[in-house]
Amino acid sequence: MASNPASARKKARSAPTIYDVAKLAGVNPSTVSRALSQPGRINVKTEAKIHDAAKQLNYRLNPMARALPTGRTNTLGLLIADITNPVIFGIVRGAEKAAAERGYTLVISESQESGEREAASAQRIQPAVDGLVLGTSRLTDEAIKALAEEKPLVVINRQIDGVSSVTPNIEPGIDQALAHLELLGHTDLVFLSGPSGSWMSRHRWSTLKAGAEARGMTITSTAPQEPTIDGGRSLLSRVIASGATAVVAYNDLMAIGLMRTAAEQGISVPGTFSILGFDDIFGSDFTSPPLTTVRSPLLEAGRLAVRQTLQLIEDGPDSDAASFATQGLETELIIRGSSGAVRESSRA
Repeated sequence: MASNPASARKKARSAPTIYDVAKLAGVNPSTVSRALSQPGRINVKTEAKIHDAAKQLNYRLNPMARALPTGRTNTLGLLIADITNPVIFGIVRGAEKAAAERGYTLVISESQESGEREAASAQRIQPAVDGLVLGTSRLTDEAIKALAEEKPLVVINRQIDGVSSVTPNIEPGIDQALAHLELLGHTDLVFLSGPSGSWMSRHRWSTLKAGAEARGMTITSTAPQEPTIDGGRSLLSRVIASGATAVVAYNDLMAIGLMRTAAEQGISVPGTFSILGFDDIFGSDFTSPPLTTVRSPLLEAGRLAVRQTLQLIEDGPDSDAASFATQGLETELIIRGSSGAVRESSRA
């Protein structure tokens, strides 16, 4: 049976355009463009009417088409070291929420703790995005500076001269942790170092060392280790050899790994030694005993990093994006069962 050309044309009709949305909403096409690509820039009622018209027509804004005249894709890249690390969850959620609020799409790339993979990922996605957020970077300072010269870029949990950053203030949390341990009678501590390429691991160590020494405490550190449960497991013998009565781990995963292997070998926590972590990741209170940890504002860090990147995109290199760097990013100690008083036998 012969096909009906008119019917075929009807089925294959072209997708709705911005002009169709403008006609249905009773506004100019330029107003439609602002409403869909830059939320919050026009009257709330008008914006709602445009979104309703777009929904009725099943209209979808094409970011590649929009990029031709504007040079922008309304897309941001978020580079992270390990997507399985729960510390990433809060950063991603905060970043995604802030991006969506401004009509941006977030593209996530994982480097699996490899600076080489991260550099390759950055080179791949950089041409297709308006800006980059480095969530847990393993790149060198020089590599990050080079990326920042190409596109607006913000780095989380790291400070580099000339590069915008969002870095939690760790001093309050560490001071509370040391005061807590001092009150419990601890004078000998050991720090489980994170990756050798981690600026934050070095920053936490130097801050802990200065604070401990100011309180008359002795503190040593282990060699750099992967920031994982297995990384923490591998350091039990080093902890025992140190003679420390309290352990402060680079992150919660390492603390949990140490706690697990200690339990497997019949070593009591906090009886033999107390354990503290960093970040207060999801699940840190599921351990036995629950983990005492320094909470970092991960959700807020992700949100502010995206806001900062967008300001750099909109205002250029002269933007005062650094004003976001310390807003609401205080750390605090969360006391749970993994920290306790020093046993009398440990004082001998």
